[in-house]
Amino acid sequence: MRLFVGLGLPEGLAARLATLEAGLPGAQWVLPENMHLTLRFIGEVTENDAADIDEMLAGISAPGFDLHLQGVGTFGEGHKTRAVWVGLVPSAPLAHLQTKVESACVRGGQPPEGRKFSPHVTLARFNHAADANRLQRFIEGSAMFSAGPWTVDHFTLFESRLGKSGAVYTPLADYELSPPVL
Repeated sequence: MRLFVGLGLPEGLAARLATLEAGLPGAQWVLPENMHLTLRFIGEVTENDAADIDEMLAGISAPGFDLHLQGVGTFGEGHKTRAVWVGLVPSAPLAHLQTKVESACVRGGQPPEGRKFSPHVTLARFNHAADANRLQRFIEGSAMFSAGPWTVDHFTLFESRLGKSGAVYTPLADYELSPPVL
């Protein structure tokens, strides 16, 4: 099983993000139903490992919170661009939840994540070099993108199955957060 922990997006928000998906030849756009914010990529695990991870995630206690999307950027630069993403307004409650998810995964037997958490929603991926001029125009034209807020009231353990037309994400378990602190 190939797993990750993430936050799904409300349907209307994913549809709004999909309106940004144009004007970049060679981009492999993420389908609205696959848009999410990854809290922790886990990777390939056995069913026993998945059960251990599920048990640890179920023990997380954290309040819900609001999130806002803001800005567009890339991973990689120029001909080495790998992805285009929408960022998030910095959120202490999101960082707190991500830290708890990371700790739960480690307690569930997974090695610690080596990369720093960089909250984003991927819009597109590139297998080949992106047209630098068009990419720059896309980033400039989308730089002021903003959406939200939406209330995060749960997080999800997803299975990711790779296929010819891209990955398919299946929710395996939802973990409720307590009502937001006002």
